[in-house]
Amino acid sequence: MAAKQRLLETELAEQAAAYDTRYGDLDPRKVIERAATDLFVRDIAAVSSFGADSAVLLHMIAEVDRSLPIVFLDTGKHFEETLHYRDALVADFGLTDLRIVTPEEAALNRADPDGSLHQRDTEACCAVRKVETMARGVEPFGAWFTGRKRFQAATRAALPVFETVGPRVRINPLARWSGGDLADYMQRHGLRANPLVAYGYLSIGCFPCTQPVKPGEDARSGRWAGQAKTECGIHLGGLERTLNDVPH
Repeated sequence: MAAKQRLLETELAEQAAAYDTRYGDLDPRKVIERAATDLFVRDIAAVSSFGADSAVLLHMIAEVDRSLPIVFLDTGKHFEETLHYRDALVADFGLTDLRIVTPEEAALNRADPDGSLHQRDTEACCAVRKVETMARGVEPFGAWFTGRKRFQAATRAALPVFETVGPRVRINPLARWSGGDLADYMQRHGLRANPLVAYGYLSIGCFPCTQPVKPGEDARSGRWAGQAKTECGIHLGGLERTLNDVPH
């Protein structure tokens, strides 16, 4: 069974690489349209943090299909501004299938009963509040969109548009866009920004682990500032391992 699973994942990775070659240079909206209406019909969602520039991807998705599921991970540690922004964008764009996924209560009681785990072990906090939650959020789908971009951090510099996470495809339509491209799109379409951006928060996660970005630093430098950590884990190997553990 394990060998068969590995073979299927290898074949899917080859297919995703072929998609990236064929469609990776398309305009992001065309990538979304192709994926949602042809490649993964009724088997695709989008994951959104409703962060600094989330409005761009969500606006494009709404133009293609307002009923496409939008998965939001409510870690219990979000800024209030982010939660209000989430609801405002859903209303702005007429999105009809927002799915809010939360950490499992039993897991939180075991790992973080007093809510202070982030002060002792940020990796463990992200694992219980984000990675496992993300796995449950995307498990029903064969593919999902993210808003990741190459310019955000050195760890994303080679980000493809199509890639695989185990037996699923992850699609990054905005991978090639710059900060200027995002700003131009926001202005051209009159999109509201997350209010925290005005205070220097250029990448917005949970409030205990997010700081404003200092001049000259990359957009994600305010996340887990002072630590070697640059990703929460939902875009790394931990998600693939966790997805394999989620009951079908």
